[in-house]
Amino acid sequence: MFAITNSAGLFGMNAFSVIVEAEISKGQSKFVVSGLPDIGVRESCDRVRSAVNSIHIPFPKGKVLVNLAPADVKKSGSSFDLAIFVSLMQAMGVLPDRIPDSIFIGELGLHGVLHQIHGVLTITMQAREKGYKNIFVPIQNVKEASVTTGINVYGVKNVEQLIQHLNGEELLPPAKPYEPEATHNILNLLDMEDVKGQPKARNGIEIAAAGGHNILLIGSPGSGKSMLAQRIPTILPDMTKEEILETSNIYSVAGELNQELPLIQERPFRAPHHTISSSGLIGGGTVPSPGEISLAHNGVLFLDELPEFDRSTLEVLRQPLESRKIVISRVAGTAVYPCNIMLVAAMNPCPCGYYGSKVKRCTCSERQVANYMGKISGPLLDRFDMHIDVDPVKYEDLASNEKAESSSVVRERVERARERQAERFKGTEIYSNSMIPDHLLAEYCHLNETAKDLLRIVHSKYAISARAFSRIQKVALSVADMLGHDEIARSDLAMAVQYRGFNSKYLLN
Repeated sequence: MFAITNSAGLFGMNAFSVIVEAEISKGQSKFVVSGLPDIGVRESCDRVRSAVNSIHIPFPKGKVLVNLAPADVKKSGSSFDLAIFVSLMQAMGVLPDRIPDSIFIGELGLHGVLHQIHGVLTITMQAREKGYKNIFVPIQNVKEASVTTGINVYGVKNVEQLIQHLNGEELLPPAKPYEPEATHNILNLLDMEDVKGQPKARNGIEIAAAGGHNILLIGSPGSGKSMLAQRIPTILPDMTKEEILETSNIYSVAGELNQELPLIQERPFRAPHHTISSSGLIGGGTVPSPGEISLAHNGVLFLDELPEFDRSTLEVLRQPLESRKIVISRVAGTAVYPCNIMLVAAMNPCPCGYYGSKVKRCTCSERQVANYMGKISGPLLDRFDMHIDVDPVKYEDLASNEKAESSSVVRERVERARERQAERFKGTEIYSNSMIPDHLLAEYCHLNETAKDLLRIVHSKYAISARAFSRIQKVALSVADMLGHDEIARSDLAMAVQYRGFNSKYLLN
C-alpha cells in the first residue's frame, strides 16, 4: 500500500515543497521516516502513532516507511506531522488515494489535536506561487495563513475533523481573508510632546526619521536619551503593504505571530538588553532563526548603554548595516534575512556619566574616559550618520506646563520629506536617502557651489573617511527634503556636518 501527499519545509525565510510518500509493507513492526530528517521530524513517528490510536483506528502491522522528498535537503521541525498522518491514512485506505491541489502542515499532539507552528505565512505564500488551491493548517495559524489571498485556507482543530472533511462527511469552511484591524500597541501611548526641552536632539531625530539614518545619542544619565529613542517609531511613516508582508514574514518564521497578532502593521521597535549574544542579535542556530536586527526590519533597533554590549557582539553589526541583509551559512544551507533598519544607540560619555557636563563634576580620569569610549570601535562609530549630544534638561523646561510639538505634527513633516524621496527614487529599490548606494550619490545628491566649497573645507579639516563623506551628503539631502529645497544648500550641509559630531563635547576627536 502506497500513498503520496504534499507538504512544505522551511529554511530561513525560504519555503520549499516536500512530497511525503508513505508505504506499508510486510515485515517487522517498525515506523521509519527517511529523507534527511532531524530529530524533531523523526519524533513525529511517536506523535503520529498516538494520533492514529486516538481516533480508534488500528495502527498498521508491519513496516511503515515514510519518505520526505527531496531526500538531499535537510528537514527540521514538527510541521510535517500532519502530512505524514494524511499519507499514512491514504495508504491504509481511510482517506482517498488522491487529494489534488492540497498541502498539509501542522504539528500533532498525542490526542490528535493540532498545535501552532512557525512560518505558516511564508509557506502559504510559497504554496500559492506553486499553484496549490488548498492549504490545511492548525486552527491557531489560520489568521496568519489567511493573510495570503488566492488560496483556500482551512483551519484544523484535530485529525478527526480533517478526516471527515477529506471524506466529504462534514466539510470545513475555508477561512475568510484576513482584514487587518487597528492595533493598539504600547507605542500609541508614547508621544514626542512628552519630551521636555531638547530642541537640538528633537530636530536631529526628525532629520534622521526623514531619511532613515542611524543615530547615536550621547549624554549624561537622565537627560532623556531613552525617552527620545522610544518615541522615534511614533514619527515614522506608516508601513506600506510590501513592508507589512516583509516584516510579518520574518515574525512568522520566528514564531511571533498568533491569533491576536497575525500581521505586523506597525514599525517594529526592538530594544535588546546589553547581555545579548552575537547570535541573538544577528540570528543563528543549526537551522538559522532571525535575530533582533532582522526582527527590527523596516523599524528601529535601539541599543541602550552601547558600551556595555560585548565588543565582539557589536562588531557583527558592521557588515549588515552596509548590506542591509544578514547571511547565515550552515552545513544545511545558507539563510538570508533582510535587515533594513534604523539603528539608534544611546550611551553615557564616561563610566560615571558626567564627562563634559556643566552641572555635575565628572569623577573619571582621562584614561577611564578614553577606555570607556574605546569600547566602541572607530569603524562602528563611522556607521552612525548622526551623533547627537543630549544635554541635561533645564529647570525652566522641566517646570513648564507647556506641551511640546506632538508626534503627529512632527510625523506630517517627516511624511512630506518621505514623499519627496518616493518621487525621487521612483522605479528603484531605494526607499529613503540612507539607502542611496555610493555609486549613485552624484545622481541624487546635488550640492550647490557654496555647499561644495564647505564640503571641501570639512574634508580637509577633519580628514573624514570616504564613508563619512557620503553619509554627510545623505543627511544633508534629508535636511533639504525637510526644508523643501531642490538642491543641497550650504546651510543644509552645515547642519549635516554639525550632527556628525566633529565638535561634540563628548566624543574624543
